[in-house]
Amino acid sequence: MYKIIYVLILTLAIISCGKKEVSMNKPGGQINGAGATFPYPIYSKWFNEYAKINKDAKINYQSIGSGGGVKQITEGTVDFGASDSPMSDEEIQKANTKNNNKIIHIPTVIGSVVVTYNLPGIAESINLTGEIVSKIYMGEIKKWNDPKIKAENPNINFPDKDIIVCSRTDGSGTTYVFTDYLGKADPEWKSRIGVAKDVRFPVGQGGKGNEGVTGLVKQLEYSIGYVELVYALQNKLEYARIKNVEGEYILPTLESLTNADNSITEMPDDMRVSITNAGGKGSYPISSYTYILIYENQPDPNIGKTLKEFLEWALTTGESYAQELGYAPLPKSATEKALTAVRNIKVQ
Repeated sequence: MYKIIYVLILTLAIISCGKKEVSMNKPGGQINGAGATFPYPIYSKWFNEYAKINKDAKINYQSIGSGGGVKQITEGTVDFGASDSPMSDEEIQKANTKNNNKIIHIPTVIGSVVVTYNLPGIAESINLTGEIVSKIYMGEIKKWNDPKIKAENPNINFPDKDIIVCSRTDGSGTTYVFTDYLGKADPEWKSRIGVAKDVRFPVGQGGKGNEGVTGLVKQLEYSIGYVELVYALQNKLEYARIKNVEGEYILPTLESLTNADNSITEMPDDMRVSITNAGGKGSYPISSYTYILIYENQPDPNIGKTLKEFLEWALTTGESYAQELGYAPLPKSATEKALTAVRNIKVQ
């Protein structure tokens, strides 16, 4: 009797394990990604909309910053990473060697970093230059009524208040884009502070993610910070007009982001490129591509197939959601290169 019961239990266990295995290999399955907070609003929109088309695709994305995205795709703990700053040659070599696989960059949209601020009584966009922003973040310009700020804004009565500087504490593509711009606008920034996802700011206080910096600026009067545009819009924060290389004070718009992209004569084959401080009339100077990081050879056929289908959808149909969230869709030439790279992803 006991032998019969044991056999029945063993049989049921085997059947149960078999069912679990089938469930895990269901088309789509659980897909995990992590990385940049910069594109999180549009990625969330894409994942929700794509789930309506492919109900088996469950895409989980952790908005942890570009540094975290690069780290996790390198460690192989996620199916895709996301970063606003292209990986360096050294980072790519490390990832390729560790995983015996080739990592590729897929640009998705063009976004902008804005210089946002909390100035009670001033309900308009102020004018700032890259050099002024650099000096504020180096601690050399300390007051809102500094003569250099007043010179760019002769009709605004700035308060005699200390500027509270807010920055990111995590490895951040937004920080990379911001410091990449400052390094081009002010040579002293590049030599003293540097251009990176994670830099040591001489003054101020920090927050984690675009959400953290947005929260600080919203809470602290007379503060200044840098965040992706949609975070300022969602929190009704003011942000500055930034002086471009043509001498124009520009706000980020679909047109000004597209103008910045037009400065690139040809997208490089690996699609790693900077468009900060771009020349040309009407270009917003703190603009950037943002990237999905993915391995060229996909070991899981179900996840690989779904990721390819999702990325093709995002780069075509999905681009229609960009403008409403404050991003610019890729230009045709960049889209074509990105789609070719996606279609060349190999599914084992």
